[in-house]
Formats: sequence, structure tokens, C-alpha cells
Amino acid sequence: MPSRTLIGAHVSNAGGLPNAVERGTERGCRAIQIFNQSPRMWRPTAYTDEDFAAFRAAIDDSPIDAVLIHAVYLLNCASEDREIRNKSLNSLIHSLRVGDEIGAVGVVLHPGSAKKGDVPKAIKRAGAVIKAALGETDHCDLHLEDTAGAGGTLGRSFEELAGLLEAAGGDRRLGICLDSCHLLASGYDIRTPDGLRETLNQLDELVGEERLRSVHVNDSAAPLGSNRDRHAILGQGEFGEKGCAVVLSEPRFERLPCVLETGTDGGGASAGDVALAFKLRKRGESSRARSKRSKGATRQPASRASSTAKR
Repeated sequence: MPSRTLIGAHVSNAGGLPNAVERGTERGCRAIQIFNQSPRMWRPTAYTDEDFAAFRAAIDDSPIDAVLIHAVYLLNCASEDREIRNKSLNSLIHSLRVGDEIGAVGVVLHPGSAKKGDVPKAIKRAGAVIKAALGETDHCDLHLEDTAGAGGTLGRSFEELAGLLEAAGGDRRLGICLDSCHLLASGYDIRTPDGLRETLNQLDELVGEERLRSVHVNDSAAPLGSNRDRHAILGQGEFGEKGCAVVLSEPRFERLPCVLETGTDGGGASAGDVALAFKLRKRGESSRARSKRSKGATRQPASRASSTAKR
């Protein structure tokens, strides 16, 4: 039976959109993430209807069930520079329109940065750009990614993410992409089932669990609360294999695209990394099941004693 968690990887679409599907299939992915253009250039890639049709056909013939688009790194929807905000808006609209055409689950966006430290004003500016981009597009969701918190980046806490959602108008197409590395770096210790459960409970309280739409599964080379965004290969950082297994086996991540962004293939995820992720998911599920049985066994004698006493 296929895994209910849509584990996969960020893959290149060099040479054409269908090549991303081929690369994802070769890696054993159930989900893929792509850039819809060069991540460090403003110039959008001009796709044709034939490009989109070829991608959709390739997806239909593959085991891949979910596609994410990552917006380019240059975007800063919170910039005080109007020209940068306008460029960010146009680029975001393009990404969302590509998402519409290829049936993407969502576009993942780094919301922006408050370089001068006035976070409320930065959130308001970012919200206006995000709202405008959604107004110019049709269907594709937009996932705001949590951040590690360095350099004034917005989204370092669930409170900031909630503020961004509100500033953007709270559209139903707005969601959240949680990055495991960023969560740890910004102070959320999600390396144990209890820690992850409490963190997701906070997300539900402040943002709403229905907003959780995708996950970036990245180990961290930087410690808890460091505010440093330093990805590590799965199982080789602060999480270790045990912590990564916790994330990958989280019940609330079932049916969500869970994408590896770092790995052993020139910095990207390889087939071996994806296979390890599936293996760690199973390991995490087994550990959760043992813990549940153990807790049940611990409570059982008291229950029997109580029943005997009544007789």
C-alpha cells in the first residue's frame, strides 16, 4: 500500500517542464517541487500551452500526486522599495498562473523581510502584495513559508504568520508551508512527538490547522533557536534520523506534500535520500505505535484493579 504521506523532493525542470516529472519519478517521489523560472533572476520563463499540456500528461502517467512551485528567491513582498514590491508582485502572479496551468497544489513563498525592523509595517506591505497577486489569479493556492528569523525575515513565529494571513485578507487560497529546519532555528523544538504535537497545536490555535498545506523536510545544521537558516542532509544535522523520523511520521502531515530540499545529489535530494525518508517515516510510525501500546499497558492494571474492586 502506498504511503499516505506524499514524500518527495525539489527537482530541476531544466530542459522542459516534463523533465521535472521524470526526475521526480527516478527518485521515487510522490511529490515534487520546482522553480517555475530561474530562482535568482526576475525574467520569467515563457511557457506555451504545449509546455503545460506536456507536463500534465507526464504527471498523469507518473506516481507523483502533488506538485509545488517555489517562488524565486529575489521576491521581497515587504520591501520599502516600491519597484521591488512591483517586481515581486509580477513574479508572484506569474508563478501562480503557472501553478494554475500545471495543477500545482500551491506556490511556496518566503513572505519578505523587514530590513529596518518595523515588523507591523512590513507585514502590512507584504499583505497588500500577496492580496493583489491572489486577485490577479484564479485557483492555485499560495503557501507562506515559516522562516528561521535571520535578517528581519517575516514568518519566524506563528503570530507573524497569522498577521500576514490577516494582512493579505485571509483568502481561502492562503496556506502555510512549514519548514522543519526553520521551525527549529526559530525556537520550536519539534524533534520529539510531544514537541511536534505541541507546536502543531500552537499553529492550530493561532493560524488554524486547515491552513497547513505543505511541509519542507530539512534537517538543520544550526541549533535550536539560532535563527540561522542552515539546511543539513536528512539525518545528519540537529534532528538526526530519530528527529527526522518524528517529522515524517506526524499524522497531521498525511496527504500533504512533504518535500526534501537538501541531499546528497550535488546539494539536492537523490533517490537514496527519498528512500531514506520513506524508511524513516516507517520507523517513526513504529515508534509511535510502540509508545501508544506502552501507555495503554501502563494504564491497564489500574483499570483492572478498579474493576475488581467494584466486584
